[in-house]
Amino acid sequence: QERFVESGGGLVHPGGSLKLSCVVSESISLYAMGWYRQAPGKERELVAYISNGGRKDYADSVKGRFTISRDDAEKTVYLQMNSLKPEDTAVYYCNQGIYSRGTYHGGDYWGQGTPVTVSS
Repeated sequence: QERFVESGGGLVHPGGSLKLSCVVSESISLYAMGWYRQAPGKERELVAYISNGGRKDYADSVKGRFTISRDDAEKTVYLQMNSLKPEDTAVYYCNQGIYSRGTYHGGDYWGQGTPVTVSS
């Protein structure tokens, strides 16, 4: 059984919106959760995280456009992406980690990811 099942990606025009979902196979209530992305030829980067207490932070490149949220009862993490740009094109992955001293520390497990393509 996959630990993370990401969905919601697709092809969207610039300025459009998508909402990604990540269903986790185990309880997430004690963990911080993050969304990463990896564009072709680039390193995987942290896009957003939410602590188990609800503290959120975002990469500068997505601030004001993306919103991360969580539903612990459903073991699901979401990423609402608005005003999408071609540079947001990437495979998006969720991650389960720890929030400590103001920093998100990502875990070692990854799902298959969900691809997002922003193109006219």
